[in-house]
Amino acid sequence: MESVQAIKQRFGILGNDEKLNRAVEKAIQVAPTDISVLVTGESGVGKESIPKIIHALSHRKHGKYIAVNCGAIPEGTIDSELFGHEKGAFTGASQSRNGYFEVADGGTIFLDEVGELPLTTQVRLLRVLENGEFIKVGSSKVQKTNVRIVAATNLEMFEAIKKEKFREDLYYRLSTVEIHLPPLRERKEDIHLLFRKFASDFAMKYKMPTVRLEDDAVALLQKYRWNGNVRQLRNIAEQISVLEQERNIDGQLLKSYLPGIGSNLPAVIEEKKKENDFSNEREILYKVLFDMKSDLHDLKKLTLELMDNDGHKNVKEKNESLIQKIYGNDEEDIDSEELTDEQLEVLQLPQQNSPEKQDKYYFAEEIEEEETLSLHDKELELIKKSLERHNGKRKAAADELGISERTLYRKIKQYDL
Repeated sequence: MESVQAIKQRFGILGNDEKLNRAVEKAIQVAPTDISVLVTGESGVGKESIPKIIHALSHRKHGKYIAVNCGAIPEGTIDSELFGHEKGAFTGASQSRNGYFEVADGGTIFLDEVGELPLTTQVRLLRVLENGEFIKVGSSKVQKTNVRIVAATNLEMFEAIKKEKFREDLYYRLSTVEIHLPPLRERKEDIHLLFRKFASDFAMKYKMPTVRLEDDAVALLQKYRWNGNVRQLRNIAEQISVLEQERNIDGQLLKSYLPGIGSNLPAVIEEKKKENDFSNEREILYKVLFDMKSDLHDLKKLTLELMDNDGHKNVKEKNESLIQKIYGNDEEDIDSEELTDEQLEVLQLPQQNSPEKQDKYYFAEEIEEEETLSLHDKELELIKKSLERHNGKRKAAADELGISERTLYRKIKQYDL
């Protein structure tokens, strides 16, 4: 059996990270068997290398090796691609076609992005894994195949199972052995090594001197999050190699090639994904409720002012139901600190043990009745007078009335002023 280092060198895998070495070691161990393997890891970590190692070290190495990107094939044609179809099976099927499972008989099929398979295709794949049988699209004949399946995904499979996007029984059949490749940010010591290898390759490809990183650039490279992992690092190395005339790259120059540098943007996005899909709507609802509460408070203040200025001695008795409806039984709804001294003299809040506790609002002294206007009429009259005094300027009128401009605007529409 070849060593881990020999296999890494043979397949162009760079890095000395312990987790990476463990993944390669597991691939070497399972290669001689026919058990199914599921390779997991983020996009861009190099998952496609593992099935190549498994196939090359297996007894199927002389058979076909077919890599299928399940996420790149339209849902309507994926069954035909994998299992084949008969002539006339669907519109455009002018002749019969052999699928990958038939072509790769005796070899290995690598199903990349297997988590993107439609549920109907997952059922067909489960049958192949269980007894090696499949049926072409448009046929009733059961065919046999002898293939080894290695699958890969960058999805959280248990989350996909929970959301019923992936079959749980298929997951356990695919993941007899699971091999996980670590993200690049967990392989900090390998990042500079990979960059140097990519820079050297591009220097040879484009026939130019190799770019080199200064110490501050190396530190920045290792600190960066690398959401795109090795694939993103390779792209950055190629951009710098082609675009920069200066071959010694410092940290300041490198920053211009790293998206989102200087912020925790990637982490913030990841956290936001966990929030409820209706978070924005909820914030808007909270704002509306807050505004409504503020408007209600303004209306209460206005009502107190109306009662304060009214000449009725029976205003409380005549409007008791309205007062109860507005103020309820919650004393905290009225902010006494915002009332004037005169209003506090008119409106007396009973003490905790006062016999008048059940009758929260009462007047300290009775006022002789001079006219008979309801609260509604008085409010309308005050708004009209204030608007006339300020020549229709709503903001000035609202300030004088002690209410918000938004509340005044609503009152103007309500009274059709």
